[in-house]
Amino acid sequence: MDLKSDIRGLLQYVPLFREKVFVIDIDWVSVNDAVKAEIMMDLAALQSVGVKLVISMQSEQAQDFYGYSAELEFRISSSVRSCSDTDLSELLERGQAFVVARESGFISDQLIALSTSLGAAKLICLSSLPKLLDSSGEVVKFMHISELADEVSDTQLSETIQRQAVKACQAGVPRVHLLDVSQQGVLINELFSSEGVGTMFYTDSYRSIRPITEEDISEMLGMIGRSVRNTHLVPRTFEEVRDNISAYYVMEVDDNVVGCGALYEYGECAEVACLYVKHSHEGTGYGAAMVKFLEEKARDKNLTQVFALSNRAAEFFKSIDYQEMNLEELPKERLKRLIESGRESRAFKKPVN
Repeated sequence: MDLKSDIRGLLQYVPLFREKVFVIDIDWVSVNDAVKAEIMMDLAALQSVGVKLVISMQSEQAQDFYGYSAELEFRISSSVRSCSDTDLSELLERGQAFVVARESGFISDQLIALSTSLGAAKLICLSSLPKLLDSSGEVVKFMHISELADEVSDTQLSETIQRQAVKACQAGVPRVHLLDVSQQGVLINELFSSEGVGTMFYTDSYRSIRPITEEDISEMLGMIGRSVRNTHLVPRTFEEVRDNISAYYVMEVDDNVVGCGALYEYGECAEVACLYVKHSHEGTGYGAAMVKFLEEKARDKNLTQVFALSNRAAEFFKSIDYQEMNLEELPKERLKRLIESGRESRAFKKPVN
């Protein structure tokens, strides 16, 4: 998906970013003129929606950077600053970005200290360093720092930049992004997307599952509408969901609802139902995460088994350790409703206690 053309997706972030401080550490010397121009346009776009920008780079590259900024009428202080200067907050308050000289490697201790003193919401590193990979060789899109040791091999990325990203989070920066400076549109595509294109370390809540509220119901029904129309999901009305609201949960990514699920109880077992993830988030593992969450809820209720009905997702349920079951094994009430619906669903089960 080209996020530059996805205006709706972009606009949802504008109020979240307005008046926030972003510190951006750029490997300006490693990119060609075309990439420099694009980075500069992206920085100007961020400034235009109210982001307060701090730019870090080698001091000898600043003059070249200033040349690009002048072409876009970018509001920036004309002198290179030190991370220890005392008037930096004042520059941001009057609407000017500024450049600080990189004193050592990327995401230096001095830059971390500056970021925390300014209350930065993000520290972003645009470099040519290797991408962060998990043990299977896949790029890690986001990682809570508490999970880092279990998921990432120390040999997959420069230990220094990895350690500094974690240190920045531990110091109080909520999110640190590691981006490939040579990747076209990387800055905008990372920041204005819930999935992003680089690696994000974070300490705050990025992905969460919570009980649905009445205010969420209309959004959920709109979200699942296409799947209902294509007979993947059972049709539901606002009133039906509201009357069973305690059974429903939604998944949020960056405060945006991207999926849903429900847990209907039948004695000692429960049905995993209304499982849906937005098309834009398919292949992310969110469906499996939602099912796992519902299984935990069933376990907390001391239920013995969960089951699911589907006419399209057989391989998905098998991949997460569900076994196909005979329809006659379903609770009588649920089997009766299935027969009355005329749907040709298959049933899958999994013990949870």
